[in-house]
Amino acid sequence: MSPSAHPVDSSELPPVDLRLVAPETRYEIEDGKVIYVAAADEPHGVQHAVVAALVMAHVAPGFEVAVDMLTRTSLIDDMAPDVSVFPAERDPETQGRRLEELAFEIVNTQRLNNAGRKAGKLMARGVRRVFAIDVTRERGFEWSLELGTWSMLADDATLEDPALASPLPVAALVRAAAADDAMASALLAKSNRVLREAVERSRTEGKLEGKTEGKAEALLAILTARGLAPTESQRQRVLAAPNRTLDQWLEKALLCASVHALLETT
Repeated sequence: MSPSAHPVDSSELPPVDLRLVAPETRYEIEDGKVIYVAAADEPHGVQHAVVAALVMAHVAPGFEVAVDMLTRTSLIDDMAPDVSVFPAERDPETQGRRLEELAFEIVNTQRLNNAGRKAGKLMARGVRRVFAIDVTRERGFEWSLELGTWSMLADDATLEDPALASPLPVAALVRAAAADDAMASALLAKSNRVLREAVERSRTEGKLEGKTEGKAEALLAILTARGLAPTESQRQRVLAAPNRTLDQWLEKALLCASVHALLETT
């Protein structure tokens, strides 16, 4: 197993027999047994992508985000959380990566108990916090090492942690529809250059003699910078909108989920 796949104190643990399992495959080791990890079906796969994108948008400077990254948790366990957050700085002695601090597992109801066993081993190894996202019932959980069980997270709660630059809404983790707004808010909190420049353009162009045309162009610039390029018909609707409507749209442009959703707010 490559050094980059181990926590900083991996030297304390004997290496796994590479004749049985190797990194970059669909296998984990649990209780000394080689386990095949099947590929995800649609709901799991979609939520996996959503959680990874959300965590990436919210991660604090000095941390990295990885997907399906193997971690040694004991002499007989080698497992890969769906999404991990770990310090970017390498260990000065080994030059290997440091142990992840946050881990996220995407589960369905039947797999929640299995995920609990995995969470307990990760935290016993030193991972600070482990979360589970129940795709089927749209619920979030955090593992309690002290209680040995999952604690359900309130739907309106947020995850706050030194590894995150801004609070991560639980609702966005469990429902893909809420993810876009949360990612936009996180990027704004991190002073993302593209969004910052779009906001500045909106302020500058929107003030040009109070012209409606300037506000419309500023709105289109913000949407395009966010990757929400309007269709031609949507563009024409924006250009033809009255001043008051443009003011309303400009207030919501940085957090809207889509151009269609924004234009329907009038």
